[in-house]
Amino acid sequence: QVQLVESGGGLVQPGGSLRLSCAASGSIISMNAMRWYRQAPGKEREFVAAVTNGDRTNYADSVKGRFTISRDSAKKTTYLQMNSLKPEDTAVYYCNANVFGAGGRRDYWGQGTQVTVFS
Repeated sequence: QVQLVESGGGLVQPGGSLRLSCAASGSIISMNAMRWYRQAPGKEREFVAAVTNGDRTNYADSVKGRFTISRDSAKKTTYLQMNSLKPEDTAVYYCNANVFGAGGRRDYWGQGTQVTVFS
């Protein structure tokens, strides 16, 4: 079994910054892409950012230039540095990882961490 645990969410004023972390643990043989998604109240979950195991990155247009995704493969951890936060960034942020483990390859999700941007 594989677990993803997010941390780093919280309350912040517009223009502020937060850094989210997502640590993977369990029966992991290798990890491919790690991604962040978010879901605001009343809305569908949406893609935010991704990083491959070759450190290539991809971002949603709404966060380009403000958010930076990275990973530490040795620690099986991905990070999302969020700068210049806006009220519309308020959401539950979820980590997703494509993992090859004892049971084969599949995607796993974390439990989510709340980010609230308020003025």
